Amino acid sequence: MKRLSVIKTAFLAVILLLAACRLPVVQGKKEYIKNPVLPGWFADPTIKKFGDIYYIYATTDNEMLASGAPTVWYSRDLQNWYNYIMEVPSLNSVNLRNFWAPDILEGDDGRYYLYFGNCQAGCNIYGYVSDSPLGPWEKLHDDDTPVIANGYPIQNFPSLDAQFFRDDDGTIYGYWGTWVHYNHGYAVGVLNNETMDEVSDGTNIPLEQTPNPFEAAYPMKKGEKYILMYSAESCHNESYKVLYSYADSPFGPFNPGENNPILQTNEEGSTHGPGHHSVLQNGNDYYIVYHKHDYPFTAGGMARQVCIDSMIFENDSTIKAIVPTTRGIEAFVKSEVPENIAYQAGASASSFYHLNSPDYDYEYSPANAFDNDNATIWKAADNTFPQSLTVDLGEEKNVERVAIQFEFATYYYQYKVEYSNDNENWEVFADRSDNRTPGSPMIDDNSVKARYLKLTVLGTEQTGVLAAVWNMKVYSSAFELPIQIKNKASENEPGAASSKSLLAGFEINEQSSLKSLANTGILGDNFTVNGDLELVTDNETGERAIDFRNGFLQLDGVEVPRSLEWNGSFSVVARVKNPVIGNEGECLASWCNRRELYLANTFNAPFYNKSNYGAMAHLDGHFDMPFNNLPEANKWHTIVVTFDGVVEKVYVDGKLDNSQNMLLSSQIKGAKITIGASDVGEYYTGLMSRFAVYDYALSEKEIGEF
Repeated sequence: MKRLSVIKTAFLAVILLLAACRLPVVQGKKEYIKNPVLPGWFADPTIKKFGDIYYIYATTDNEMLASGAPTVWYSRDLQNWYNYIMEVPSLNSVNLRNFWAPDILEGDDGRYYLYFGNCQAGCNIYGYVSDSPLGPWEKLHDDDTPVIANGYPIQNFPSLDAQFFRDDDGTIYGYWGTWVHYNHGYAVGVLNNETMDEVSDGTNIPLEQTPNPFEAAYPMKKGEKYILMYSAESCHNESYKVLYSYADSPFGPFNPGENNPILQTNEEGSTHGPGHHSVLQNGNDYYIVYHKHDYPFTAGGMARQVCIDSMIFENDSTIKAIVPTTRGIEAFVKSEVPENIAYQAGASASSFYHLNSPDYDYEYSPANAFDNDNATIWKAADNTFPQSLTVDLGEEKNVERVAIQFEFATYYYQYKVEYSNDNENWEVFADRSDNRTPGSPMIDDNSVKARYLKLTVLGTEQTGVLAAVWNMKVYSSAFELPIQIKNKASENEPGAASSKSLLAGFEINEQSSLKSLANTGILGDNFTVNGDLELVTDNETGERAIDFRNGFLQLDGVEVPRSLEWNGSFSVVARVKNPVIGNEGECLASWCNRRELYLANTFNAPFYNKSNYGAMAHLDGHFDMPFNNLPEANKWHTIVVTFDGVVEKVYVDGKLDNSQNMLLSSQIKGAKITIGASDVGEYYTGLMSRFAVYDYALSEKEIGEF
């Protein structure tokens, strides 16, 4: 009987197995950590896991030559990220601004050690310590002594882009250097693992051991091999890429990888200029976390975003070519965040920006805010407020949380969220009209039933920044955040609105006098003559003009209005004739103070010369805009430069000559509106019969009327 029972049991098991094989197999939908990973402009990412939380420390990008606030992102699932602006004490000599390429280590004492590069007092690596990966941070040296000083280990060596790793015996090695193709190769040294505040035994790695280097060394160990990965070519364009070498010792000698480069711009251009990375290990799997450029491409390559892709070792000394993707990697941590009920829902907006230039025809449509894609963004048509974004959930649903990822995580936005069931009658879900706290996402909780939700953006912290949203996510239930921490409120006033007016200008005629040349714009006052200007009549055309060979004009009694600061829109019109066009100088007008920060994009001024900043100067050849077709010398031309907050354009005699996507950080403190010179000279030496500067972008129709 016992044997019969066993047979019956086995037979029943076979029947159940066959039945199961005929049933449909229900598989859960795969989740991916999509690219870009972070909603915003961040570069040089260092990814770490402390406890059960992942952190990305990065350079805050797309402002003041990548000199934004010191920022960290944290996540439990690598899909939903939260931003925190860290409290990092400033330097004694200068106000801390550069927070470049950070790295972080957990010390033997259980504390966290943060390192980053700064070039305000010589390009050094500074160190900080905290009991938490988020800070607040304390200096390792109260007197600002660097952990790695400029000029170490050889004279004039720029100490930036430091990355550390701990070997099996506990020794911590650091690798650093930038512009290394000019500076004898990368440097390596040993970090004192007791004090964590100094590096010794520094030496250079010969250039031939890391061919074609530029910056961003990243060390790691695979088996018994020491891997030194690094970035090559120029971070400003599509040539940027990742290579590697390997060795049997942390100090080398290193052997270049045979299949270099392993990460580069792909054929379709969806991954453009990838590099400056770190590596995340999960079990036996490796992932490269790097930055790439935005699309549409912003001039200078400083609008970068963080991505993640698989990195596979063929053996301990060989890394396979990495395939960059938009899909990213399959999630290996289950997310506890509930469904985003606004995903791919119907969307509308008060306006949206249509980028229509010689290089692009691209719409920043409202649907971009509801696609869970950090590569796409909704932008309003211009920088005026209010601007609204509405989502239709399709039917009435429970709504308990709205999470908004604005374009800039480190600026505050003032806004309100309303809800409705008929798209006509609205009630308040959340009111942040007076908000001064930055962050991403901005989270608002309530408990309502609604079909429609409307975000109305009322203003921003920075002048000229458009209402723009990477993603607006809606949840039927609230959920626990990985860390309960909030950013501090900003002390800055909201950005200024454009007056939509002519600010300053003149037009020379027979009645004009340099003794009392009135400003025809709303700022008023008379122009002050500096030097020896003359009123002349052009013999060929009879046109009256000012000869600027020996001086310039300035509005001494008028402050530059806030509508021209930061990313404020503008237009400059100049009717000019220059007998000889120089290779440099020849500034038509200026209203920025380059000495305030002396960083690219903090200065902008129209020029008329042959150089790479012949049309617009921004203090760096990668950002400046030349003329495509230099206006002919000794002839009258009307040159118009416009900037609408997104695109900078130069027109010559009514025709578009050149354009580029830009984001400015214009510094106007202590500046004056100057005509015929920059803030440091660079004098214009020709004739000018008309000048005008506006705090908005003129339309092509308006330009055609000059």
